[in-house]
Amino acid sequence: MQGHSIGALSKRTGVKVTTIRYYEGRGLLPDPGRTDRGQRRYGDAEMDRLSFIAHARQLGFDLDAVAELIALQETPFDAHGEAHLIATSRLAEVRDRIERLRRLEGELSRIVSACDGHPDGQPCRVLNALADHGACEHEH
Repeated sequence: MQGHSIGALSKRTGVKVTTIRYYEGRGLLPDPGRTDRGQRRYGDAEMDRLSFIAHARQLGFDLDAVAELIALQETPFDAHGEAHLIATSRLAEVRDRIERLRRLEGELSRIVSACDGHPDGQPCRVLNALADHGACEHEH
C-alpha cells in the first residue's frame, strides 16, 4: 500500500499529527487505509482534504462550518448559495470583531495617553482606568 504517512502528511500541510487524528475522529477526514503493520497511509485525496481544512481554519471557519463546506464539495455545482451563506456569515463575524478591536484600540489608546509612565506623585492613571470600567468612554 502506497501513500503518505501521518508524519509526512503533517509536514506537507503544517497540521499537527494530533490535529489530523482529531479531524479523523470528527469525521472531517476519512479513516485512512492501513498497512499490514497498522500504519496509517494517506493518499492525495486526503492530502487535498486536509489542505482544504487547514486553509478554512486559517480563515477562521469553525469545525461545523468546515464540515458543511466539505459536504458541499460533493456537489460543487449546486453549492454556490450555501457556500456563499457560510462565507458571508464568517465575513460578518470578522467585521464585527474588527469593530470591537477598533473600540478596544481607542480605549487603550486613551488610557495609555493619560499616563507618561513616570511617577508624578499621583496614583497611576492606567491602574485607575482598569479599576473603574465606568470611566471608559466607549463600550469595548
